[in-house]
Amino acid sequence: MKQDKVVSADAAIALIRDGDAVSCSGFVGIGTPEVLIEALERRFVETQGPRDLTLVFAAAPGDAKERGLNRLAHMGLVKRAIGGHWSLIPKLAKLATDNLIEAYNLPLGVISHLYRDIAAHRAGSVSKVGLGTFVDPRNGGGRINALTTEDLVRVMEIDGEEWLFYKTFPVNVALIRGTTADPSGNITMEREALVLDAQAAAMAARNANGLVIAQVERIAAAGSLDARSVVVPGALVDCVVLAPPALHAQTYGTDYSAALSGEIKVPTDRIVPHALDERKLIARRCAFELPLGGVINLGIGVPEVVASVAAEERVLDDLTLTAEPGVIGGMPQGGLDFGAAVNVQSLLHQNQQFDFYDGGGLDLACLGMAEIDRVGNVNVSRFGPRLAGAGGFINISQNARRLVFAGTFSAGGLEVSIEDGKVRIDAEGKKRKFVDAVEQITFSGPLAVGKGQSVHYVTERCVFRLEPQGLQLIEVAPGIDIDRDILGHMEFRPAIGTVSTMDARIYRPKSMGLAGVLQDLQLSDRLSYDADRNILFVNFEGMAIRSVEDIESVRRVFEALCVRIGHKVNVVVNYDGFRLDEMVSETYEEVVATLRTRFYSSARRYATSAFMRAKLGPGLQARHASAGVFETRADAAAFVRQSSRNADAG
Repeated sequence: MKQDKVVSADAAIALIRDGDAVSCSGFVGIGTPEVLIEALERRFVETQGPRDLTLVFAAAPGDAKERGLNRLAHMGLVKRAIGGHWSLIPKLAKLATDNLIEAYNLPLGVISHLYRDIAAHRAGSVSKVGLGTFVDPRNGGGRINALTTEDLVRVMEIDGEEWLFYKTFPVNVALIRGTTADPSGNITMEREALVLDAQAAAMAARNANGLVIAQVERIAAAGSLDARSVVVPGALVDCVVLAPPALHAQTYGTDYSAALSGEIKVPTDRIVPHALDERKLIARRCAFELPLGGVINLGIGVPEVVASVAAEERVLDDLTLTAEPGVIGGMPQGGLDFGAAVNVQSLLHQNQQFDFYDGGGLDLACLGMAEIDRVGNVNVSRFGPRLAGAGGFINISQNARRLVFAGTFSAGGLEVSIEDGKVRIDAEGKKRKFVDAVEQITFSGPLAVGKGQSVHYVTERCVFRLEPQGLQLIEVAPGIDIDRDILGHMEFRPAIGTVSTMDARIYRPKSMGLAGVLQDLQLSDRLSYDADRNILFVNFEGMAIRSVEDIESVRRVFEALCVRIGHKVNVVVNYDGFRLDEMVSETYEEVVATLRTRFYSSARRYATSAFMRAKLGPGLQARHASAGVFETRADAAAFVRQSSRNADAG
């Protein structure tokens, strides 16, 4: 007969031994096994055991007060903690900063990947994530205090390139959470907002002959669960604990929402707009950087408001917003619901999301900033005795193609008002954020410069861009005096060249008309005119034409540029990954043919997609447009040069 694995929380926790390494799932309150954590604290308080545990967690399972791993901040219970994010577990963090326990802060994505490597009995994970930051062993190796001496990270050289090697460590116990279990221990997660790393952590403990304890909210009959819905198979699970509803909330902010579990879709046009305060001013300016059709990560804090702005401006459907615990698409939530999202398109395991992020899958990341220095380094992780931790910040910031840091210019009492479309600083913050040198490097400006990464720093009163020489002031809000309101509150002087005025629409209460603005701005960025060769290079890679409005933007932007040039040009277009909706294809081809007649001496197109070569070539040729489509940009440019020589010879 199959064993019935359903037991009480106390019976399950009684199996944990002194010195065990215990991993705990949870992203804020999502997936946090509160009943199991509470039972572990109760056992220690009553019996002084188990002792000297190692706690392992990727994101901080806690509410910044009493819940989650804050319950385990007892001397003698924890000997070592290895975590990705610490700000929501301040009681445990204080033990670390007071040098009372061994403690590490490693990137959240690295810990997620280590679960898989531990399960597979690999030596460790090899990654570039963390180079140049406080996780780099040359800058501390992620060790939080002097008591912590063992090296978990080392530098390796592979084929002449530097990498970081993160050593695996044993996981003896995995505390996880799901929705439904059967007596055999099969776990489903249909009412959970995230699946996190429950499966990988369970495998890590199981393959170490360890213990897997799962908290659920209901028990199903044996054999009744759909196999395709099972996230953690019963073969990995030792104990199942049924939780009372009060200790199994979907998030720390929401008892249960069908929208967060994906049961229903909600109308985003009914979301109440955020008040026009300094946070929204910053979010509005950040929204001008949103790549239509792109994949985006929004961090915690001010970046959360960017999602609200996108919904208010009706561009949410043109973006794929993501969150690091596994959310793809929809609208990420904030506060104690952070990590969850409504109208999700797909939900990945957390470690899979970081596979995608680390490989450069993000077109843009918008993240918070607490300290910024003259070379563009950013600190969000450590401030004297306050330990926030890096979370997924290092993975995301190092690997996103474009990066926008968002935050107020100063902190601690800042008061801002808007009058007649102008910004007024009513009270300056007591804490300067633009400092000569950050306390801890969570993001390396020089490393980003070396990779050619696009980086901007957006505040309510100005915008900086990262250049090889460091920060450069490029935009100032209307009503702001550079010397009085900016330079007078920085510990260093940034480079100052041509400074533009920030878009006036940001500071008006009505809609900015963001959809049309983004379409034109981003199309303009795709055009590059080489006057010496009289070639207009057009990069349509990954672009989607879905509506007549998209086509009108193409016509408007091309026409404006070509009129400024003042004569016909040779055009070379990259159509790789270009998507053209069949419903508007004929209109698009007609507009291109008209532009060709008015402004182009020749037009050559290239793409690696055989489909686009076949589709666009005949369509444009039928309208008497030149339909040459090439494999590479070099081939197309060579054809233009040869055509020019032939014309000169004629």
